[in-house]
Formats: sequence, structure tokens, C-alpha cells
Amino acid sequence: MKAVLVMDSPLGLLQLTAVEDGLTALSFLDDASPLTATAADAATPLLQRARAQLQAYFSGDAIAFDLPLRPQGTPFQQAVWRALQTVPYGQTISYALLAQRLGLPARHARAVGAAVGRNPLLIFVPCHRIVGHDGSLTGYAAGLPRKQALLDLERAASISTHTLAPHRPRAA
Repeated sequence: MKAVLVMDSPLGLLQLTAVEDGLTALSFLDDASPLTATAADAATPLLQRARAQLQAYFSGDAIAFDLPLRPQGTPFQQAVWRALQTVPYGQTISYALLAQRLGLPARHARAVGAAVGRNPLLIFVPCHRIVGHDGSLTGYAAGLPRKQALLDLERAASISTHTLAPHRPRAA
């Protein structure tokens, strides 16, 4: 059974979607997006944990997530999304370097970029950490201003803690 939770964040409304054994989607709701959650949906323990971890992330108290993720995609997309999760908090890499991490030639950066663009779990699978070869911001499903804000949040938190070592967020 699918459950949905809508929560507020510093960057706008977020919609989290889960099935019984994991999160399947996290997206930003824009003014034109319909709200699809009901009060009963928010009661699932997994969605409550996800909300608590996102709140800790946005407050700078957590740099890693400890949640079961179940994104739906092709085997190639799944491989790219797993590779995205290896990019350290507060750091960025290029699409070409991500392709190389997958064992592909750098010329496959566009195919990797297409898979990155289909990431259904924004923030949890940190596609915002992928930039152009020259360090420039490139596409982000939730818009470049949000991508910049997420990178700024992570850089500020990294500077204030003087470490990039991940730690587990506090339990909800």
C-alpha cells in the first residue's frame, strides 16, 4: 500500500511517498502541484522517520540518512542512483567523474546525466551534488535555485562542524 506525507521545508513543500518496505519518492511541490496526502497517510512510522531525518538535515544536525529506499527504475538508473549516494556530503563531482565511477568512459556523461535527472528521491539520493565539468550548476528537477540552496546548506554545515565524516541522525 502506498502512503504519502506532505511536509514543509525551508525550500518549500515536500511530498514523500513510501510503500511498506521503503521510500519510493521525494519531490518538491510547487504551487501548481496538487496535494495528494491525507492526515491518515502521515501516520506511517517510516514517513515519520523520514520527516524527522529531513528536519535534522535542513537544520544542519544530520549529514546522512538511514532509511530504506526503494526507487523504481532501470538497472542502469539504479546503478547511477547507488553511485550518487557515494558522493560525500558537502562535496560535488561532475557527471563525467560519476560516469567514470561507474566504470564508464567520461563520454557517457550525458547518459549518466539522464539517469541522474530521473532520480525520484531528491535529497535522499543526492543528485544535487552533481555539477558540470567546469563546476557550474546544471539541471535539477526542483530547479537550480533549490540545487544551489542545498549545496549552500551542506557547505555551511560542513564548515561549522569541520568534518565531512557522516554520522547518523538522531532518532525521531
